[in-house]
Amino acid sequence: MYIKSFKELIVWQRGVDLAKEVYSMTKNLPAKEAFGLQSQMCRAAVSIPSNIAEGHRRGTKKDFVHFLRIADGSAAELETQVLIAESVHRNIDSSRAKLLLEEVQKMLTSMIRKVDLNATR
Repeated sequence: MYIKSFKELIVWQRGVDLAKEVYSMTKNLPAKEAFGLQSQMCRAAVSIPSNIAEGHRRGTKKDFVHFLRIADGSAAELETQVLIAESVHRNIDSSRAKLLLEEVQKMLTSMIRKVDLNATR
């Protein structure tokens, strides 16, 4: 099946859902975190679907895999930041973000393997 637009990719859609959830979740952080953890978390979350979109638009499988790996790195960065936020700010409910993040990470791992395998053929 040919994918015309990155918007058709479920991993991109879940990445957007994750970014929205992170924005919502980080609203509950103290104001002093606005330029610290909150900003970092939102940037990492937005980076995930952004890199998926950019990689898909580049048009080559090699580029797509490269940008999927960058998205996966951003997901690991966000995972770390969520763990820090939970430990420092006990009032944060990160359960939905963590579920979405885990789903996105699994999808990225699977997609990287699939696209990378097809790129070498």
